[in-house]
Amino acid sequence: MITVLGSTNLDLIGTVSRIPKPGETVPGDKFSMAAGGKGANQALAARRAGAAVRMVGAVGADDMAATALSELTADGVDLSAVVTRGATTGMAIITVDRHGENT
Repeated sequence: MITVLGSTNLDLIGTVSRIPKPGETVPGDKFSMAAGGKGANQALAARRAGAAVRMVGAVGADDMAATALSELTADGVDLSAVVTRGATTGMAIITVDRHGENT
C-alpha cells in the first residue's frame, strides 16, 4: 500500500484569451471545477497505475469537500485517513490561456 500525505483541493479553472497582468481583469469564456491538490493528484496517479493507495489529509466542512474527493472516491483510493475540519476546503484559482499556459 502506498500512503500519500498531502493536500486535497478544489481547482477553480477559468479559461481566458490571455493571462491577466497584475491588477487587470480579463474576461473568460469557460469556467470549470475539478478535484486537485498535489497530494490528491499523486494518490490518484498511483491508484490509476494499479497501486493500492491511502490518502492522508484534510478537507473542510463545506460543500466543496465532496467535489474535491470525488475522483479519489471513484477510483478507489482509501480515504479513511482524510479528516474533515471546520475550515474551508483548499482551493486553487487557475487561469488558462488559449495556448494552454496557466497561472
